[in-house]
Amino acid sequence: MDERAAQFGHVKRRVLRSGICLAALTCAAFAATAAQAESLHEALVKAYQNNPQLNAERARQRATDENVPQALAGYRPQIAANLSAGLQSVRDLLPNNTIQSGNLKPWQIGVTVTQVLFNGFKTANSVRVAELQVKSGREALRNVGQGILLDAVTVYTNVLANQSLVEAQRANVAFLRETQAITQKRLNAGDVTPTDTAQAEARLNRGLADLNAAEVSLAISQATYAQVIGNTPSQLRPAEIVDRLGPRSRDEATGMAFGQHPAVMAAAFDVDMASTTIRVAESSLMPSVTVQGSVSRARDNDPTLSVFGTDQASIVGTLNQPIYDGGTAASQTRQAKEITAQSRLVLDQVRNQARTAAISAWVANEGAKIAMAASESEVKAATVALQGVQREAAGGQRTTVDVLNSQQDLILAKARLIGAQRDRVIASYTLLAAIGRLDVKTLNLNTPDYLPEVHYHQVRDAWHGLRTPSGQ
Repeated sequence: MDERAAQFGHVKRRVLRSGICLAALTCAAFAATAAQAESLHEALVKAYQNNPQLNAERARQRATDENVPQALAGYRPQIAANLSAGLQSVRDLLPNNTIQSGNLKPWQIGVTVTQVLFNGFKTANSVRVAELQVKSGREALRNVGQGILLDAVTVYTNVLANQSLVEAQRANVAFLRETQAITQKRLNAGDVTPTDTAQAEARLNRGLADLNAAEVSLAISQATYAQVIGNTPSQLRPAEIVDRLGPRSRDEATGMAFGQHPAVMAAAFDVDMASTTIRVAESSLMPSVTVQGSVSRARDNDPTLSVFGTDQASIVGTLNQPIYDGGTAASQTRQAKEITAQSRLVLDQVRNQARTAAISAWVANEGAKIAMAASESEVKAATVALQGVQREAAGGQRTTVDVLNSQQDLILAKARLIGAQRDRVIASYTLLAAIGRLDVKTLNLNTPDYLPEVHYHQVRDAWHGLRTPSGQ
């Protein structure tokens, strides 16, 4: 009896040394490398700066900015220069049946300036459409930025959780190896049956399989981390919860989603843009007024001509009133009206989606709080239960399988706690994204915020130039 108690006492000490809760596992994993460990904020900064999807979206927005100077070009004059020169061989038959031939070198140079004075407000409305496209694109960029930051939080916490799970499974395997070794010794001493040894061996193999599955999940999460963040993770610091930055009630969450979520704001800009497009289409039915000025000089060295050169200058005003274009403008107007109606319906749909997402995120966050508290209590209770079963087994009141079952309950409780802690962090950030506040400024990340307005003002009034500005 004393020997059996000593054996189970040794296993008990191994369990206590391996850690009885996730907090102990996390502290043991990170205490030695706290100074070198990467924090969640640092990972978010890397993703915000280097993620290719986000940088591609920024490039798309810079391209959208160029729609504004293209539309503003309608206010500006169009200038064209022309130059023609060549060689001309002439062979003339004169009335007295004589032939006169020669090689001529005529040339002409001229400049034409065309200015639109009125085109049915097409230019003004086109500029308005381009500006609304820019505003909608900015919100779309902000939405993509939120998604990238949330992906970064997810991959970070997945790696963190999988690292903790691997440590827990390794501790479990160590416990099962010790239990299997003790059971084998007791079998040799005649204290247990071969059934007990087989049960201990089976649980050890299950523990090895669970450890392998945890290591595979960790490797996958590390690869995903490198894809989103841009570098392979090593030691990660525990992720903090951001409830302090979120709404205080479900009603506040839905209200903020309606007013701040970038998808809703982008859809609202799309409605305004579609409405303005109707006026652009209608401008094709209205009169247009243009004025054109030109100067030119032509020279010809034909000796048979009385004039060897011509200098011209002109200014001409033109009024054009479309009467019938085959129905193109009318069809484009009807099409624009239907697109506007569609945009309004899409706006309603996006608002409903934002409301649903905000409510879902709020409920999930509240549920994650309860789940984590329950998991912490489960781990504590499972730890006490394992200690009690070990003592009872040492006294002959429990079997080996009872100890193995209790250990399995503990490792499952630890796994659930690890998952609950991960879900708790992700849920808090998801709620922040659902109300449209998952951004650099709100999180106070140590990186300059990307401002699309900088590039917009760099190109808006550019009259010429082929070089692209930095836009940073």
